[in-house]
Amino acid sequence: MKTRKRFGQHFLHDPGVLKRIADAVAPSGGDAMVEIGPGQGALTRLLLDRVDHLDAIEIDRDLASRLGEEFSEDRLKVICADVLDHDFSSFSTGLRIVGNLPYNISTPILFHLSRYADRVRDMHFMLQLEVVERMVAKPSTAEYGRLSVMLQTRFGMKKLFKVAPGAFRPPPKVDSAVVRLVPLQEKMQCDPEVLEKIVRAAFSARRKTLRNALPLAPQDYEELGIDPKLRPENLSPEDYVRIARRFSARGSP
Repeated sequence: MKTRKRFGQHFLHDPGVLKRIADAVAPSGGDAMVEIGPGQGALTRLLLDRVDHLDAIEIDRDLASRLGEEFSEDRLKVICADVLDHDFSSFSTGLRIVGNLPYNISTPILFHLSRYADRVRDMHFMLQLEVVERMVAKPSTAEYGRLSVMLQTRFGMKKLFKVAPGAFRPPPKVDSAVVRLVPLQEKMQCDPEVLEKIVRAAFSARRKTLRNALPLAPQDYEELGIDPKLRPENLSPEDYVRIARRFSARGSP
């Protein structure tokens, strides 16, 4: 079947990689599971071998129709929709989400799903290797940035394994990797909207010192125990949460 570039389609076909993903997810029985972008159904079939029911979100109407014809709705419910528009609170809690995400919109999808962290048990995604490395990056590294902070304040993450381009049809021009995200037991102790504004402002000026990147007073830095001569990439996710709490206390930004 011909792929559609506007959907960023690269269909995973390698049986060994597909089995490694299914084994990493380890679904069973009555797990509440959603697959994003099932495509031609290669991973879908492996998941349905292990779970009673699977929900799948597919934007391509032709692919959604084919999967709907192959499986009864009591086994597979195919939702033809854009995942960025879907309300994941419509699913039950303890949700397990899996998918080969379209690389051209993977970051917006991750931010969208992070809003539902309190309803999720875990998530497993195939992504561009570079994106996975940014997700799990440590402070003071070149890969560390806005995506790292915003996801690490909500999830514990682990890069599971790399996947070569040849595992896909058509092969992408980049290496890929599978990553696991598990919501942190301790919820983020700050307003997520305030945190988002602060992190966005900081990393839009990542080459500047904190003194010039964030509107904090000298007293703020002193009381927070943060050196204003550091750069945004030097702060931990916990540091950004503490800054967000300080802004919330004073009613800004």
